[in-house]
Amino acid sequence: MYDLTGFQRDLLYVIAGEEEPHGLAIKDELEEYYETEIHHGRLYPNLDTLVEKGMIEKGKRDRRTNFYTLTRRGRRELEARRDWEAQYVEY
Repeated sequence: MYDLTGFQRDLLYVIAGEEEPHGLAIKDELEEYYETEIHHGRLYPNLDTLVEKGMIEKGKRDRRTNFYTLTRRGRRELEARRDWEAQYVEY
């Protein structure tokens, strides 16, 4: 997890919080959070990086729509991150 950008970590959190979100749903969630437009050129390469790192899987809903899910590794990494954060911040 330490080698991910903050944006990539946020992608993991959004994917973890939704059931098989597609790219545009993820984009909408992040645009609401960041209060700015997220360009496709930023979103999809970062999703691909997370796939390559084994943190998420990409599936096909139809010929035009992909969906994303956390892998076991991705879930473990998020849990480890939350444990690390809990050392410093009480929830």
